[in-house]
Amino acid sequence: MNSPFTLIGVGSPIVDAIAQVEDSFLNQVDGDKGGMVLVDAATISGLIEQVPGGTIAAPGGSAGNTLFALARMGASTAFLGKTGNCAEGSFYRDRFQQLGGDCSRFKIGDVPNGRCLSLVTPDGERTMRTDLGAAMTLAPEEVSVDDFAGCNHAHIEGYLLFNEALMMRVLNCAKQAGCTISLDLASFEVVNATKNILPAILKDYVDIVFANEEEGQAFTGISDDYISMAKELASLCDIAAVKIGARGSYIAHAGTVEKVEPMHAAHVVDTTGAGDLWAAGFLYGWSQKRTLADCARIGSILGAAVVQEQGSVLPEHVWQDILCQL
Repeated sequence: MNSPFTLIGVGSPIVDAIAQVEDSFLNQVDGDKGGMVLVDAATISGLIEQVPGGTIAAPGGSAGNTLFALARMGASTAFLGKTGNCAEGSFYRDRFQQLGGDCSRFKIGDVPNGRCLSLVTPDGERTMRTDLGAAMTLAPEEVSVDDFAGCNHAHIEGYLLFNEALMMRVLNCAKQAGCTISLDLASFEVVNATKNILPAILKDYVDIVFANEEEGQAFTGISDDYISMAKELASLCDIAAVKIGARGSYIAHAGTVEKVEPMHAAHVVDTTGAGDLWAAGFLYGWSQKRTLADCARIGSILGAAVVQEQGSVLPEHVWQDILCQL
């Protein structure tokens, strides 16, 4: 019997603290609405204390959101990342294991787990403040080819680009282990900060790149021409997926670009994890050798489902609907 196609995610295992807030609260927080800013433990604790109405905890992180969804769909999954030596770290590992994920590649740090405060305004936009905690202490020398043994594909979150030495170690080990690689560009801030290394990484290592319109524009300098944006990204790697929210996506491969219509969400509650779950749907289809348009359609089903929920974890009844559609 053939062993299942195994996807390993690489990134920061973060526990999300999700809060619904008014714009007036967000106006008191430094930084742009809709962005992600790294902060220290004291800052995030202070902000969490100030949130009116409290927060909801959920396993998160960009690669984490993608992996949790893949595991729930029945894909064979593993996670390479560093959790904390605390209740949040245990919570994260336990939740992944409950879904059938392989927890053996997690490293455990000697500081608390990473946390992300996701501030969701009434328009569904989410603004994030992240303390990477233990996740940030993952050192290049802790990563080896063995971490990718038995895996077919490695999905890497773009936030790793902030640590160039770690990113290069992960890419080289994944390639040596024979994995294909996908990279989610994560945020326009990440793209703007790492433009000097991104083109070579896409060209030399990456098979599939995921970008939203802001990330695509930050990388290519092209705005509103999504066909050109997707083509430029796909000129560096095999497949480029440019997601434009409620207007669908553009998938570029082998010189052609296909527009895939979106699944429409009846009511947008929170955009947290939308891109991550879109990537999960796409990779699920791709691992089963479905057409790229079908992969994007599955991505769109998951993306539309998650924006109608609080946070990036879908309720069981929603999963039942999704699994029927697959």
